[in-house]
Amino acid sequence: MKIYNGDGMILGRLASRVAKDALLGEEVHVVNAENIVISGQKVLIVAREKQRRERKAHPTKSARFSRLPERAVRRSIRGMLPWKQARGKEAFKRIMCHRGVPEAFAGKELLTVLGASAQKLPNLKFITMGEICKRLGWKQP
Repeated sequence: MKIYNGDGMILGRLASRVAKDALLGEEVHVVNAENIVISGQKVLIVAREKQRRERKAHPTKSARFSRLPERAVRRSIRGMLPWKQARGKEAFKRIMCHRGVPEAFAGKELLTVLGASAQKLPNLKFITMGEICKRLGWKQP
């Protein structure tokens, strides 16, 4: 079982590593999902996410997107998997994302992806998943 710390990690780089580990048969947990970042201008990222959620052909049959940051991260990881195939579905079941650090993982070692840190971004244009979800209507407990 691998436990990745999402604090200050870039979403796409972390998601590709998590998807690869899940395809290889590992059980993967991502903690601090609300602190994972997406690089780019805040206004453009939030506008893209709003448009994505409002784009519907038929209201009862269209895709539904969660406002919880841990579910949004898990959905992003699903995009890195061949989830329409059996091995992709099995890999997706082995991935869990958590807001904060659960008590079960409090004393365990948390892994970080070397090339995925937001510190390597050349500028300060990024937004966290928690901020995106708040702007889309997430009522944080």
